[in-house]
Amino acid sequence: MYTATRALTVLALCAALEGVAAAAPRELPDFTALVQKHGNEVVNISTAQQLRREAREWGMPDDYRLKDLNPDQAGKGAEVPDGTSLGSGFIVSPDGYILTCAHVVEGADEIVVRLTDRREYRAKLVGADRRSDIALLKIDAGSLPKITIGDPRRLAVGDWVLAIGSPFGFDNSATSGIVSAKGRNLPTENYVPFIQTDVAINPGNSGGPLFNLHGEVVGVNSQIYSRTGVFMGVSFAIPIDIAMRIAQQLKGEGRVRRGWLGVSLQDVSRGLAQAYGLDKPRGALISDILPSGPAAKSELKSGDVVLEFEGRTIGASSELPPLVGLTAPGTRARIKLFRRDHGTQGALVTIGELREETATKVSMRPQRPEGSARFGMTLSELSATQRHRNELTQGVNVDEVIDGPARDAGLRAGDVIVEVDAKPVTGIGQFYRLLGYTKQGRPALLRVRRGASSLYVALNTG
Repeated sequence: MYTATRALTVLALCAALEGVAAAAPRELPDFTALVQKHGNEVVNISTAQQLRREAREWGMPDDYRLKDLNPDQAGKGAEVPDGTSLGSGFIVSPDGYILTCAHVVEGADEIVVRLTDRREYRAKLVGADRRSDIALLKIDAGSLPKITIGDPRRLAVGDWVLAIGSPFGFDNSATSGIVSAKGRNLPTENYVPFIQTDVAINPGNSGGPLFNLHGEVVGVNSQIYSRTGVFMGVSFAIPIDIAMRIAQQLKGEGRVRRGWLGVSLQDVSRGLAQAYGLDKPRGALISDILPSGPAAKSELKSGDVVLEFEGRTIGASSELPPLVGLTAPGTRARIKLFRRDHGTQGALVTIGELREETATKVSMRPQRPEGSARFGMTLSELSATQRHRNELTQGVNVDEVIDGPARDAGLRAGDVIVEVDAKPVTGIGQFYRLLGYTKQGRPALLRVRRGASSLYVALNTG
């Protein structure tokens, strides 16, 4: 009886293992049909131009900067006349409109588009937007195969994606990977929530499409993070919905008009969420409002936490600038905000137009400094020179920060504390008195001037 039972158990286990082994290959995507069906929607782009080659770690991977770059010349800005840039693009309409990256065609004297059937066309640059890195081209052709637009919002981290392009000039090369993250803000741009992938992207892939498993384009391959100039496992794509809205403006107006709020933002940390009485860290905290910006003419105040913009939930500060940027200037936008001690409320703001010299600043979470007095910091009164130089009428100077609540809050030597719980700080004595009024169990919310910017920190006084 025992032997029979054991034998049945072994057979059942073998059958289960065979089932797993048989199922495993079916779980991996087969990209062959996708490439065969959609490969002819991708084009190769070459340009003739006067080139300035520069090596840089945060680079847009365009061939004229990276291909054939002599390591001895890296970073020296060597001039190479009449060079050829190789990039990628894809057909967005049957009558010859092609989407690519702005840096692929930047400074081009001549743009040549080559289709997969080897036909070549000289392309006209309809328009280019350097901020989003999107360019729209037009060739004199008809009945072309066009891509199908997907919805990047439905992408999930871990989803399989495929890139088709011309890395190093090798036409119609396919590489695959997964979505690594969504909504990435890069140091060079706050207005594009990039899709991060581990798809192999190299010089020449720029401007090519990123497909989902349904054969829909969800992004435009734009940048890599690399210390060598070639793929190192981190690639970034512009979401296709943003790219198409940019392309529509380029086609209709020849330029892009972006919305502008005129604020500086920072993330809501756990300490700040506790200080505000929020259930969890979320939203975009307005740390500063530009005096002449749209927000200054609205109900918004410094210290407000934006929870929703036009019905779209804001989970982190990086999510707000792209939504504002895609809003037409002049729009009366609805904002849901959280105001400390007043709770949730609504506000209306008329969106302005972003100019090249202005940008919404997203402050990173304060870094803890290296470094005795109450709360782990020593303070001093502001001198007349400091008040004049920093254009301050109030506040106390943070001279030193050591282990303790001040350091945990992210305060740094050189900071100027100007408010405690929205009340102005006129001196050291008054600063400590204001801390004494903080509600039991809640951190004090300090407004701090750091250089030319303002930010909020939560100081635990318990």
